[in-house]
Amino acid sequence: MPAPEGIARIAGIARSARSGLGPAGRPRRGARRHARALPALAALAALALTGTAPAAAQPVVAPPPAPRKLVHTSKAMGTAVQITIWSDDEDAAARGAQAAFAEMDRLDHLMTTWTPDSEVSRINAAAGKAAVAVSPETFAVIARAVETSRTSRGLFDITVGVYAGLWKFDEDMDGTLPDPADVEARRKLVNWRDIVLDKKRRTVKLRRKGMKITLGGIAKGYAVDRAARLLVEAGLSDFILQVGGDMYVSGKKGATPWVVGIRDPRGARDHSFAVAPVEDRAFSTSGDYERGFVKDGVRYHHILDPRTAQPARATRSVTVLARDAFTADAWSKVLFILGPEKAMPLVERTRDLEAVFVDADNKVHVSSGLTGTLRILSPPTPGP
Repeated sequence: MPAPEGIARIAGIARSARSGLGPAGRPRRGARRHARALPALAALAALALTGTAPAAAQPVVAPPPAPRKLVHTSKAMGTAVQITIWSDDEDAAARGAQAAFAEMDRLDHLMTTWTPDSEVSRINAAAGKAAVAVSPETFAVIARAVETSRTSRGLFDITVGVYAGLWKFDEDMDGTLPDPADVEARRKLVNWRDIVLDKKRRTVKLRRKGMKITLGGIAKGYAVDRAARLLVEAGLSDFILQVGGDMYVSGKKGATPWVVGIRDPRGARDHSFAVAPVEDRAFSTSGDYERGFVKDGVRYHHILDPRTAQPARATRSVTVLARDAFTADAWSKVLFILGPEKAMPLVERTRDLEAVFVDADNKVHVSSGLTGTLRILSPPTPGP
């Protein structure tokens, strides 16, 4: 059966385009133009033969992004902040992280002692003179600090703020030691019982002139809990939120739990001597290595024993596992000062509280609730 006229003409043009030569080997006129037309001609041929156009190419649809670690960093409350979120939604994770950072900045502005207009600075400036009205957040943190002081019989005491500038463990750290007479004079101003709280008026007063409070041992825990709540409210349920030595671990990373490391007190900054899986718990570490120095073979650091006005000596580090960071942050200081021998009975009888100690002799002590869960990778590094 002969080909239809249109098909024969198209085929002839196509042959001409392919050969590119006329009689006697001379180039055919229009050969290049015909070659460029080949794809269109092929389509016309298909249409003439079948009566239908060739199917259009289907767009390639990229698979949805898989959940992965999305890391956001900032600084707040004088330390590094890192939020690691397990999610497939980068935009939602970024919005949640920024909301968490903003909340920590807001709380820092209220509770820092590094700016004269913070609520804590105004309380200190009015010591011995007047009560100061404060926000619900600042009042809640100070009230919790006073309650922790009462429970710990004064081992936790925010009035140690009076030592600022005498013991130099912040930006002013220069390796010098304070005059013992100056330390003794200020020790007389340390007493949590002289913090007067008026819940109805929401005011705070320090009874004696010269007193100062610091919320450095408890405010970060409160801020971590507040920021973690914002992340959960944003639909981000799987994350690690870390502010210095305080963190909250929420959910999992896919089907596996988050694994948290405990820093080696005398090792490199990024070296962990032990690890443990953690889910929906706060994890807070207090150590003598973070803010301090070694002088004449003796280590001096920022965790002061209110009873002696000297750096606590029974512990190198303690890591506390609790339901919330507010509790873990405050009690890590108490347990650090007590040391493992005196603190472990308290840990064992307290519900939802676990601890890992590295004592002054570099020995590791683990509470019973972490036995079988905590994995020791290597002995802590020796050193002063």
